[in-house]
Amino acid sequence: MKRSLPIVLILILTLVSLCPRPGFSAVNRDQEVRDAVTAFVTTRTAGMGWDVRVRRITISGALKLPDGAIEYEIVAPQQWEGWGNVNIAVLARQKERVVRNIPVRVDVEALTDMVVALHQIENGELVSAADVVMHKREISQNSHLALRVIDEAIGKKARITLKANQPVRADQVEKVPLVKSGQMVTIVAENDVLKITVSGKARSSGAEGDTIRVQNLTSLKEIPARVISATTVQVAF
Repeated sequence: MKRSLPIVLILILTLVSLCPRPGFSAVNRDQEVRDAVTAFVTTRTAGMGWDVRVRRITISGALKLPDGAIEYEIVAPQQWEGWGNVNIAVLARQKERVVRNIPVRVDVEALTDMVVALHQIENGELVSAADVVMHKREISQNSHLALRVIDEAIGKKARITLKANQPVRADQVEKVPLVKSGQMVTIVAENDVLKITVSGKARSSGAEGDTIRVQNLTSLKEIPARVISATTVQVAF
């Protein structure tokens, strides 16, 4: 019974087969590989609305590859979002044969507009237009929860103290409730031809646009309703 070759030997044979054969002239392809990686990053991040710059490309060892036309295929982790540090592989092919698998480390800077506090905003304070501004910040150094639209911060209440010159995160602010649990409200149901209003009592609190539970004081049933104002909620009709 034949014994299979050890895995280590198989790997060595594979590596040898990928090296240029004796008599072939070798060319330094370092810049070609760097250009291919840069083009890949540019394509990967196109349309994201970021300012992207390849900060560093690290290639181990000399890049001596066979003379002649070479095609490069970039293999990156599927979960990579296009910024920060990542290890990728560059497959160099000549006449459809892989002549080298090149490990590369890439460091990508990506900047995008974020909502930033102009000064310290205390816990419980309402955020106004004078409190925040849009600044470009690096994505890799900030939470994915950082707000990207200034209107998502203005008019909301700080849940914690917001530090000056720091991006504001979505979990650091909250809508100000217009309707509070237990208060009396007007329940409105309407369509193009009919409008019905009844008195109700809020069973939960909510900001404008939130859906809360309200009790119809005529039928005593609890139903979901959308907050329209500080005194009015609307139900589907």
